[in-house]
Amino acid sequence: MKRVATAFVLIPLVLLAVLRAPAPLFALLVAPIALLAVREFLILAQDYGAQSSRVPTYIFVALMFVAIALEGLPKPLMATGAMVFGVGFAAVLSAFVFLVFAMRKSELAASYPAASASTFAVVYVALPLALMAQLRQQWAGAFLLLYLLIVVWVGDTAAYYVGRAIGRHKLAPRISPGKTWEGAVGSFVASVAVGVYVFSNARPISMTLLRAGLIDASQGYLAIQTPSLTVLIILSALINVAAQLGDLAESLIKRGAGVKDSGSLLPGHGGLLDRIDALLFAAPVLWYYAAMHVIS
Repeated sequence: MKRVATAFVLIPLVLLAVLRAPAPLFALLVAPIALLAVREFLILAQDYGAQSSRVPTYIFVALMFVAIALEGLPKPLMATGAMVFGVGFAAVLSAFVFLVFAMRKSELAASYPAASASTFAVVYVALPLALMAQLRQQWAGAFLLLYLLIVVWVGDTAAYYVGRAIGRHKLAPRISPGKTWEGAVGSFVASVAVGVYVFSNARPISMTLLRAGLIDASQGYLAIQTPSLTVLIILSALINVAAQLGDLAESLIKRGAGVKDSGSLLPGHGGLLDRIDALLFAAPVLWYYAAMHVIS
């Protein structure tokens, strides 16, 4: 019941932010999610013996999203090349920054694990969310994020219910005992079917949202022609596979840390990282597609 109640509250809020928030504001709304998820990850890292410098990590992540928000103010679009450069620069810079802060530790043997944990928190958690925030600044960004969320959420829901109903063969028993191959296949089929349907109807869906005042024209997919069926099947399939791997990756981290949930922030769901783990792998897939085919 707690799980359903939490989802009932959170999903409308997430969709409202995706559809209605101005691009700079959306980046600033994603920032606290990234910070809380990074915090949960760094707490998990402690069980691996990595005592990271949390405050510098939080500041680094916050500055990333401030930069994205400021980039969206003077002009509506951030150049793809600039974002690629920014992501690469942030990933490389984070390693240097956190190694410098790790020099202050009294035990030198703890310096590298601490810097590694902070760097991985940036690359694993913050950068994928930053890509989502940047995608929202692009043409049709709201529709693309809506498509991403639907594909991931439908896949997650299908995996849960199909797995409970007919799941017999364990997918990765050492990492996530509850997951089954039947659930994974059900997730894949449902995600691809729904993803193809949503993107194939991108224009009428966008027009409906536009008439309802939920998006502006630049945030809807109003192109006359949508991608081919083959492209939509491949894109939806890749997003689903990435999402399922993201779920397993976070389960691996938790299993190694000896905990069931990454936190207790969301009643019935565990921690925030538990809720966005699939998106952390799936979002870069959609961002890359958009960079190649949509973003100008």
